[in-house]
Amino acid sequence: MSKLTRHQAIIELAHDGPLPNQQELCKVLGKRGFRVTQATLSRDLNELRLVKTADGYVLPNGESPSEGAPALSRVVREFVREARRAQNLLVIKTISGGAQPVAVALDAESFDEVVGTIAGDDTLLIVTANNRHAKQLQTRLEGMRA
Repeated sequence: MSKLTRHQAIIELAHDGPLPNQQELCKVLGKRGFRVTQATLSRDLNELRLVKTADGYVLPNGESPSEGAPALSRVVREFVREARRAQNLLVIKTISGGAQPVAVALDAESFDEVVGTIAGDDTLLIVTANNRHAKQLQTRLEGMRA
């Protein structure tokens, strides 16, 4: 699984409460399918700017780190393979494991056209208010792939 997906998992865990020490966190991530060494995890925690407290690692000020929602243009370039429109819906095909990071980045943008998103492993469904909004969003996303 990608670094971006691993970072998202760490952020999700941190939202549930303080993360345990790095050794325990490696085990928790392992149960989620992430094979990670302590050195890699240490770099991840540093990049995500998690703060070590007596209770464990926490998000700074209880908020998501700035890197928690990656730039939409970056994840579109890295993960999106195809964008197909069906009236007011967009179906986005991604590489395996890429749909959720794209959905997180898209949701963080708060585009007016987007009513909601649903992400699986390699497919993302974007619901828009109407056909025109779907076409606008499709054009915007395809422009990011170039």
